[in-house]
Amino acid sequence: MSSRSQHASICRMCHAACPVIVEMEDGLPVKVTGNKTSPTYHGFCCSRGQASVEHIRHPDRLLHSLKRMPDGRFEPIAIEQAMDEIAEKLRAIVDQHGPRALAAYFGTYSGPYPAAGTLLGSLVASLGSPMIFASATIDQPGKDIANAMLGHWKAGPQAFADSDVWLMLGGNPMVTIAGGVPSQNPARRLTDKIKDGMTLIVIDPRKTETAARAQIHLRPTPGEDVAVLAAMLHVIIKEQLYDDSFVTENVKGFTELKNAVAPYTPEHAAARADVPAEQIFEAARVFAKARRGVATGLTGANMSGHSSLTEYLLLCLNTLCGRFVREGEPVANPGVLLPRATPIAEAADPAPYHNVGEALRVRGLSQSAAGMPTAALADEILLEGEGQVKALIVNSGNPVAAWPDQQKTVAAMKKLELLVHVDIKMSATAKLADYIIAPKVSYEVPTISLAVEHLENFSYHWGLCEPFGMYAPALMDTPEGSDLIEEWEFYYGLAQRLGIGLFSFPMQSRTATVREERDFVMLDMDNKPTSDDMLELLCNRSRIPLDEVKKHPNGALFPEKIVAAAKRPDCTARLDIGNPDMMAELDAAVVAKPRDDRFPFTLVSRRMKNAYNSSLRDLPRLVKTKRPYNPAYLHPDDLAALGLDDGDYIEIRSAHGAIVGIANADKTLKPGVLSMAHAYGDGALSENANATDQKDILFREGSNTSALISTDDDYDPFSGIPRMSALPVAIQPYHSHPVPSQPAPQ
Repeated sequence: MSSRSQHASICRMCHAACPVIVEMEDGLPVKVTGNKTSPTYHGFCCSRGQASVEHIRHPDRLLHSLKRMPDGRFEPIAIEQAMDEIAEKLRAIVDQHGPRALAAYFGTYSGPYPAAGTLLGSLVASLGSPMIFASATIDQPGKDIANAMLGHWKAGPQAFADSDVWLMLGGNPMVTIAGGVPSQNPARRLTDKIKDGMTLIVIDPRKTETAARAQIHLRPTPGEDVAVLAAMLHVIIKEQLYDDSFVTENVKGFTELKNAVAPYTPEHAAARADVPAEQIFEAARVFAKARRGVATGLTGANMSGHSSLTEYLLLCLNTLCGRFVREGEPVANPGVLLPRATPIAEAADPAPYHNVGEALRVRGLSQSAAGMPTAALADEILLEGEGQVKALIVNSGNPVAAWPDQQKTVAAMKKLELLVHVDIKMSATAKLADYIIAPKVSYEVPTISLAVEHLENFSYHWGLCEPFGMYAPALMDTPEGSDLIEEWEFYYGLAQRLGIGLFSFPMQSRTATVREERDFVMLDMDNKPTSDDMLELLCNRSRIPLDEVKKHPNGALFPEKIVAAAKRPDCTARLDIGNPDMMAELDAAVVAKPRDDRFPFTLVSRRMKNAYNSSLRDLPRLVKTKRPYNPAYLHPDDLAALGLDDGDYIEIRSAHGAIVGIANADKTLKPGVLSMAHAYGDGALSENANATDQKDILFREGSNTSALISTDDDYDPFSGIPRMSALPVAIQPYHSHPVPSQPAPQ
């Protein structure tokens, strides 16, 4: 007779980390729903979280680590033996080629498992290598760079909860459940705020689920975000709508910014961006005249060219309007598993943002405030000579699907002497690996809410909007007969075999309030910690001890009113809105680049409800109501002009490459725009398959837009991110053929 029980836990299917109720039957999860008794999230759990049962119990899940054999086959390998062999190979490569020959890459799913990222970074650094890369530098690197250029307001930005205006550029948090607005039930929070009178301004060429709620929606031509933002700044400065006292007391560079945006009149921006000048005036005036609220950019804003400049101009909007916590005002999150907030209503000077560490051998790039430029890692693997990367450890990522220039990425993966991939399934990158390490995931390991709280280090309003904390124990054993390991345990085991120490290092946010410092902790390499020991280590110096958080199985709020202290008399720091590099780039961008008539359409990125970058698109719960492929969305008028029907195959060509897609109509798009998800689709169509088989593969696996992107042209000079959206493309029919196997859902 089966036994059923319900347990509180935390979802790890995305960065929102929603509290959930997991229904277990005979020791296995069978259903996941939002935890209605847990505060802050109000019972919210997105469709990805509800599909987490299928994720952990997927028939294609790897239950044993694998080793590539000389003939290319993969054979199971015991994890202890795998660690022995990998450590031996790593030592040989580092000894022969130097520490720089080893690199690490953190993918999207490193975030929900924070101990893994900490120990992998520590492992590579302890071996002497600076080559530590992450997905953030091919997603939204402009944030960290722009924040370093501006400086830091030590009390953080104004909170969403008490804002009367909100501006979002290039994002759709109703689908992403991350960024733009607090991820703790974003739809409910946005709906409630709009009912309370908040004005939502969205800048996006598509009428997204978020834009549909906006009172003001600007739909610019993709790639013209800089012109629109500069024109808004032009209006605010010319009409003297900025916070003069805040600027006088705390800001420098006003004259430089004023002169730089002078040519960007609303009429100039309107002609370039194909939006009414009156809309630009309205958006600028509404934003500046509001009492509280911030402007924020998301993935689309960073992938569309001028990544750092776009984020910098958003910060200039916030700074001119003084949208920061002031003396005597409380911070939204005093800290739970983060250290105690110590806000001060004063600025910290700008920080180094370029050439802050290791120089790369290509395109004049180096470590920036956003980290090492991932878009250059494939080059570092392929380029012969001293410093060439020979070994790569990938943690919970999929470079073949996610990195720009897919062809170059595949060549780089094949070039490596050692590719170690930690992943739950045989992804496109795993298929090229020498070793695939099968990890424990989700409800098999204990977890805490620190991962989402820690996101405040990344950008405005990416962390917790309230002082919520939660611990969730492991709910289930690993599958019978499996040989799985927690990711952090794998890196700990390698370090033991290599005879090196590991550490946990403190971080201080440059976007949120300042906090007390965590301790730098060296791990005991003789006595292996437990999983809970690792969580305790990560939470050292937290405002609320982890033991206290554990007393609340559904999570709890831990309020404390901490207000910003007054500016100190000796503080001379100022926020800089006139950074010379940004002013020069803004000046150069006044004249629009001529359009190449060979590429009349513009490809823009989008997020999908049934996928999380390259993951989750094979889960039945998500696929059954969505298209399993990567739709190439076009406005119905564009489909008609091309002589296409819904479901026809099309060739999409850029100046760099070509892919085949499946056309679908989307009336929310601006005409002339092609919209597809990035990091979606394993790779190129099989060269050995016939036309019918190729289309079946395309339908099941999707089309990957990375093949259209060049890393060598039109890239940000600081982060190296190339133009991955707002990309000029041409479209033509590709052996027009209805979608095979099943009809496209309505």
